[in-house]
Amino acid sequence: MILFFLCFILFMVGLYGIIMQRNLIKIIIGLAIMEYSVLFFLILIGYIDSATAPIISESFEEALFVDPLPQAMVLTAIVIGLATKALMLSVAIRLYKEYGTFDIRKMNTLKG
Repeated sequence: MILFFLCFILFMVGLYGIIMQRNLIKIIIGLAIMEYSVLFFLILIGYIDSATAPIISESFEEALFVDPLPQAMVLTAIVIGLATKALMLSVAIRLYKEYGTFDIRKMNTLKG
């Protein structure tokens, strides 16, 4: 139960980073922290204590297996998250080249 609470705290740290920061890079890092907390949560949902991998063997009926679906979802989410973070960083770099700063407040005042 404490691990679920730690996932929630990690999510709140990422949310705090998104809300309170004005730097684009720090906002992207906050989004990454939130994503990792959700991935940890999904891994915890699929975890069963003293369970084995879902491989058919001689003692198939007696064994307790781990659910492989959350693991597959997490692997897919890692790949998608990597692509979205790369896109966010490329947009942040383009904005830096345009405005010369990562600060959102300064970008807002430089409209024109």
